[in-house]
Amino acid sequence: MAHNGLIDLYSDTSTRPTPGMRQAMANADVGDEQRGEDPTTTALEERIAALLGKEAAVFLPSGTMCNQIALLVHCRPGDEVIGAAGTHVFTSEAGGGSALAGAQTWPIVCDRGIFDGSDLGAAIREPSRHSPRSRLVVVEQTVNRGGGAIWPVEKIEAVAELAHRRGLAVHMDGARLMNAVVATGIPARVMAARCDSVWLDLSKGLGCPVGGVLAGSRDFIDEAWRWKQRIGGAMRQSGILAAAGLYALDHHVERLADDHANAALLSERIREIPGVRLMAPRPETNIVYFDTSGTGLTAKAVTEALLAENVRMGTSYGGMIRAVTHLDVSRDDVEAAAAVLRRVLDRR
Repeated sequence: MAHNGLIDLYSDTSTRPTPGMRQAMANADVGDEQRGEDPTTTALEERIAALLGKEAAVFLPSGTMCNQIALLVHCRPGDEVIGAAGTHVFTSEAGGGSALAGAQTWPIVCDRGIFDGSDLGAAIREPSRHSPRSRLVVVEQTVNRGGGAIWPVEKIEAVAELAHRRGLAVHMDGARLMNAVVATGIPARVMAARCDSVWLDLSKGLGCPVGGVLAGSRDFIDEAWRWKQRIGGAMRQSGILAAAGLYALDHHVERLADDHANAALLSERIREIPGVRLMAPRPETNIVYFDTSGTGLTAKAVTEALLAENVRMGTSYGGMIRAVTHLDVSRDDVEAAAAVLRRVLDRR
């Protein structure tokens, strides 16, 4: 529901812990996670490793740290990471791949952030002393800048098959993986089966206050733990935070379907406004991108006018506006936000 009168569609990271989640956090059994003595953190790691079909997992403070540690484990300085041009690890992590891992990026321009085997084949470097070594492929599920688009399993498998045949590893940025699972009915372990590493965000649609869990082979996670220590990600009684993740897995997964329905409703209402163009006819999950330039108003002008009426959305690349539904946004909130948007655009 709207908090302090604000309908916050800026991101699904805007969610606040529910009363039940707060109680679970307060009751958590804890210990020193660095000694392996925090039972709640261990339970979360084991549960998500099983959920993702991997041997082991490590709890980390953020999704960006999950991505960056994966790059640090997979790559060496001078290696190259291949992914969609708009993927989060390229666009939204402050150049971490180059600053930390010393890896450069090779972006694939593709529709809504989803490429295929032929795209990857064209991007992989032939071995040469003059070229960087193609080392890692990144797949983002779902694709944020693709409007929450879902990578089909067959495309993930085709990309992974080629990558592995050519000696590259595959990493899945699974920030909104459970949105894809709920939308398709395909288990997370199936989507991630051909990926060498994968992580799941707790602080987006699952509604936790903090955290992500990175999974892979035992050897991979052993190295990930070393990097966790090096870059300051190690925690102490992290079970207080891990308890939120366990609660979310029990209570907040299936309800992601409500967010998808609310995004679809918002998309329908936006489609009725003259001069507004949607990125996709219907969102696949919980993210709606739209362009208001046809109304004569910039994204910045529209979002500022919306915020003045207690509706928050975000501006994004290409002059578009992004609205993201989540557990703190109800169907009534969506209807109200759409009405405010129409009112703002009618005043132009």
